[in-house]
Amino acid sequence: MRIDNRRLFCLAGAICSHLFVLAMVFAAWGVWTTVAYGAEDWPQFHGPNRDNICTETDLLESWPEGGPKLLWQLEGLGRGYSTVSIAGGKLFTMGDRRTEDGEAQFVLAFDLAIRKELWATRIGLPHRDGGPRCTPTVDGPRVYAIGTDGDLVCLETATGKVIWKKNFAQDFGGRMMSGWRYSESPLVDGEKLVCTPGGKNALIVALNKETGDVIWRCDPGNLGPQGQDGAGYASLIPAVICGVRQYVTIVGRGAVSVDAETGRLLWNYNRIANGVANIPNPVIRNDYVFVTTAYRTGCALLHILRDGEKWTAEEVYFYDANHFANHHGGVVLVGDYLYGGDGQNRGAPTCLDFLTGKIMWKEQPIDGGSAAVLYADGKLIFRYERGTVALIEANPKQFRVISTFRPAVVDGPAWPHPVIHDGKLYLRAHNVLMCYDIKAQ
Repeated sequence: MRIDNRRLFCLAGAICSHLFVLAMVFAAWGVWTTVAYGAEDWPQFHGPNRDNICTETDLLESWPEGGPKLLWQLEGLGRGYSTVSIAGGKLFTMGDRRTEDGEAQFVLAFDLAIRKELWATRIGLPHRDGGPRCTPTVDGPRVYAIGTDGDLVCLETATGKVIWKKNFAQDFGGRMMSGWRYSESPLVDGEKLVCTPGGKNALIVALNKETGDVIWRCDPGNLGPQGQDGAGYASLIPAVICGVRQYVTIVGRGAVSVDAETGRLLWNYNRIANGVANIPNPVIRNDYVFVTTAYRTGCALLHILRDGEKWTAEEVYFYDANHFANHHGGVVLVGDYLYGGDGQNRGAPTCLDFLTGKIMWKEQPIDGGSAAVLYADGKLIFRYERGTVALIEANPKQFRVISTFRPAVVDGPAWPHPVIHDGKLYLRAHNVLMCYDIKAQ
């Protein structure tokens, strides 16, 4: 068959044009994942896009009485509130373990198929107040984690061997806004590893992910009177806002955003800061950023505007804590609506209109304490601090609890966030990881 080169050239051009349009559409939605993950991987905190949305389908419409089938339990994780990341058939987390010379903090890797420990790398001192909070971030041959004392490590995924290591206090003058120590999960973006030491001249830093060499440091200057200097407890979210790639997070002085290429502070919003603990991750859509904190603070929607080099975080709405305030556990954006737990350590299920802040419904907590929220297949999973796990319909028109159950193991506060991978629900209770089958038959 004779091929017309001119027609072939035109066809190739049309395909490239369509691909470009698709890329621009995805970029306009704000968040762009730059790490190459497998289709079923959950390689970092809150998933591939850091939005706490699982794209799997054909999950159980409801759970049996007593909960989904418990497939297995894995012991040996140590003390800790880190949840799990899953990539390439391996499962990663962190924990404080006993050693011959006392306790220490470890990054852990397991073979998921046979639940065998592959390696355990000691990275620093134990937290002693429940254990580490960071979820490791997997990037192909490397995995990154942050210990509670600010020990940032880059490890070989296969062996756990230390490739490079930094310490937030020693290398960046880092500090936390308050005493619970570092909880951030590091961000890999292209060739950069980005994290939040909280230093005066290094609030946020970008490092070469292969070598640990500093690419830039953010010197934020004066961020306002509310809150405290230093890092908060949130993790960085990458986004394209007003056509500029940037990193958004909540630190001790509130919401901040820095230019991804230079580290220059673009905008900040101080009103959302409290002086105790600023915890939930921001939620971003297009040029809008939703932020919330507890401790008598509240929530706000910001419209980010750009005029040349001038950036403005324009307040669309601000509501105090009587309206909505997420303590920890986070919120998730599904369609045009936000879902999460309201109240100071209460976890009252609440649905908000993203653009207006209107409360669509707010109900009494299903169990005690704050609730971590995850979305999958038209439903929300709320995991409460006291243990109960609830399946709730993601419907702004009505509140409906579909199912609840109490996991096999409850050991202190159930703070590790739930993870769904390959039709299975993973719940950690300190030393024990539980795996439940939630795939529809």
